Amino acid sequence: MQTPQEIFEAQRSHLRGVAYRMLGSVTEADDAVQEAWLRLQRNDAATINNLEGWLTTVVARVCLDVLRSRKSRREESLDDQIVEPIVNGTASRSPEEEALLADSVGLALLVVLDTLGPAERIAFVLHDVLDLSFEEIAPIIDRTPAATRQLASRARRRVRGTGTTPESDLKNQRSVVDAFLTALRAGDFEGLLAVLDPEVVVHVDVPGAPGAPREIRGAQNWARGAVAFSRLAQSVQLALIDGRVGLIFAPHGKLSRAIIFRIADGKIFEVEVIADPDRLKQLRLGVL
Repeated sequence: MQTPQEIFEAQRSHLRGVAYRMLGSVTEADDAVQEAWLRLQRNDAATINNLEGWLTTVVARVCLDVLRSRKSRREESLDDQIVEPIVNGTASRSPEEEALLADSVGLALLVVLDTLGPAERIAFVLHDVLDLSFEEIAPIIDRTPAATRQLASRARRRVRGTGTTPESDLKNQRSVVDAFLTALRAGDFEGLLAVLDPEVVVHVDVPGAPGAPREIRGAQNWARGAVAFSRLAQSVQLALIDGRVGLIFAPHGKLSRAIIFRIADGKIFEVEVIADPDRLKQLRLGVL
């Protein structure tokens, strides 16, 4: 029979993942897991019927307290709101490693989750990600099961994004944007030209960059500049932006850019690059 410590160590990775999805911070996630261990030591493990479930519940409650505390003191700007990536004891990693991290952890999801209220976020993660019942979640967030269901439903709508674009149109948009992102990450100049209308117009909204062009015209002009930044594209992910398929640039999970496309006949004919913090706050983001 496993000891409580052995069960905890076997669950540590799972608990860390749960806390990270709730908090978006490696440091705070590790602190939440450590707090769960301390609380376990203060309790008689023999009286706990389901230790794995108990640990998940404790971590969730700790995370809820952190989120509430964070919300009460959050007056910093968007530039100060950082979602930290999970790293294995190293402060740096290659762009390729960051791309794998983004795909496995889902930094786009974390960016969207950061727009939710504490109870909404906990309810969504526990139900939609961990498959806990509303009856199990309700005591953690001090709500009734019915109210918990409503919170999770509201969070789900936010995560999925809202819009009236037909599913078939979104599928077509995603195909084009996927091809664009694949070419961008590979630094594939010809691949970019294949999805750009020759007369594409790119509007750039980047405050604090004197001398930078506000408008770029022509596929070759933009593709040439885009290829130069291909390594940075490892931190770019697809997302729903105001109901359309676009890209968000979130190095280390910190939302820095949003790229909105207008597409016709399988080609991108207009692009808007948004970096202004106030405008980024107003975007309705969702996860594909």
